[in-house]
Amino acid sequence: MSLTHLQSFVAVAEEGHVGRAARRLHLTQPPLSRHILALEDELGTRLFERTPRGMRLLPAGETLLCHARRILADVDTAVRTVRNLSTRERSTHPES
Repeated sequence: MSLTHLQSFVAVAEEGHVGRAARRLHLTQPPLSRHILALEDELGTRLFERTPRGMRLLPAGETLLCHARRILADVDTAVRTVRNLSTRERSTHPES
């Protein structure tokens, strides 16, 4: 499971529509749809109900959404923490 797949999943879940999620992620619809299908295949279950008006989360998708948001938030926190540490190290130990 990749972070890209989780980001794609969260965007589709929040937007309720592949086209809007694709625009939000600056992607086209085909690769975004492939991300969702790959995630569903990996998990062995459908995450969305496809409707004429868009995508609706199924129970498995609702469960994954909570975890995916937490995972992505944790990754963002880790990146910020490491970058801040790196910035502080550079300012206290400037290269000659």
